[in-house]
Amino acid sequence: MKKGDIYEGIVEKIEFPNKGILTADGEKVVVKHAVTGQKISFVISKKRKGKCEGRLLEVLEQSPVETAENPCPHAGICGGCGYQTLSYEEQLKIKEEQVKALIDSVCDEYEFEGIEGSPISDGYRNKMEFSFGDEYKGGPLALGMHKRGSFYDVVTTDQCHIVNGDFCRILAATQEYFSKAGVGFYKKIQHVGYLRHLLVRRAVKTGEILAALVTTSQTEGLSVKEEELLEGWLNVLMKLELEGRYAGILHIVNDSLADVVQSDRTDVLYGQDYFYEELLGLRFKISPFSFFQTNSLGAEVLYETAREYVGDTKDKVVFDLYSGTGTIAQIIAPVAKKVVGVEIVEEAVEAARVNAELNGLDNCEFIAGDVLKVIDEIKDKPDLIILDPPRDGIHPKALDRIINFGVDRLVYISCKPTSLVRDLIVLQGRGYRVVKGRAVDMFPGTYNVEVVIMMTYCG
Repeated sequence: MKKGDIYEGIVEKIEFPNKGILTADGEKVVVKHAVTGQKISFVISKKRKGKCEGRLLEVLEQSPVETAENPCPHAGICGGCGYQTLSYEEQLKIKEEQVKALIDSVCDEYEFEGIEGSPISDGYRNKMEFSFGDEYKGGPLALGMHKRGSFYDVVTTDQCHIVNGDFCRILAATQEYFSKAGVGFYKKIQHVGYLRHLLVRRAVKTGEILAALVTTSQTEGLSVKEEELLEGWLNVLMKLELEGRYAGILHIVNDSLADVVQSDRTDVLYGQDYFYEELLGLRFKISPFSFFQTNSLGAEVLYETAREYVGDTKDKVVFDLYSGTGTIAQIIAPVAKKVVGVEIVEEAVEAARVNAELNGLDNCEFIAGDVLKVIDEIKDKPDLIILDPPRDGIHPKALDRIINFGVDRLVYISCKPTSLVRDLIVLQGRGYRVVKGRAVDMFPGTYNVEVVIMMTYCG
């Protein structure tokens, strides 16, 4: 077996997050984006130190577990979802098994409480960043998601299953309008072009929508004045029949060389540059770039689990580290003495302060800064700590300082179980014991899953 060889085989299992495992020529091979039970063809893309990796070429025979009645038509082409052909029950089963296997690999005695599913498995996402491009070099204008494995090619995902239909209507109308107008997209290598992204956010509870067109400032090649072009786009969007309603329609200018959605300047074409969402009885003001869980209904399940694991907070000081826009902090605050949130993104901290005031909470303090750098400067001492770090987990030095507080209870919320497992090894080595854990599926149709862990200090 060597690089470039082509093989066929049946996928035996999936390891988190999307590693299909099979055997070929007596050797174990990892092929991403495959499903247990599929017969696939693949090419060996890497082999070193006895480990083989393959790249999926074709699904020759579907798996017996691929029984979804109405899978997304973009499945397998778009790089966004990997489990669209599976029933939701099967998706939950796979994720539950994967999470348990990961935690079992580092914990001997604890209670695994299974997995909580998302209240809805279709149309659950409240935010999408669609890219402008072409499906193939020189092809017509496309607007949607990148093709699987491609940095350049874009698939027009106007029938996406994980968003509300309003997203698809706005996307389709935008793509058609700019195609007819003959407007080109931003080319990443040459750094020329106008259209970059379409950002859409929609609150599940209130139905309020923010739609933002993200462009460069390069207007020289436009066939009409930019003001006329934007006015035409606005008129197209306003004529759409939507289930929700617009809170705002925006034009964002972004001249960054990086392929990220950010703002050098934001102009409001209609309405305002924010909307409101509701979560567990609280109200949150959300701007175009505010961090907020992408599955609002799933977030309620996640935070209910976290609140259950936190337990009694009466007369206690709670640290919410990596607090984002302070959602967890505000859910805990009504039954705590004080909650201190720490978050490195200043805009998120400002949003947390605004939302706390909006919800009438005066016992929340939000600090802008890196947990590693500011944790020792906080005057309050925690009685318990909630951790909700980014995907890469907690910096080792920051984790050391967190452990040094010696609180009786830690609740760790993880959006990447492999990072969680790495941190659990350190925590257990320093006197903490995992009491229980539960997976929460926030991302139906995809490989991702959240995990909540409750730990106690044993000394």
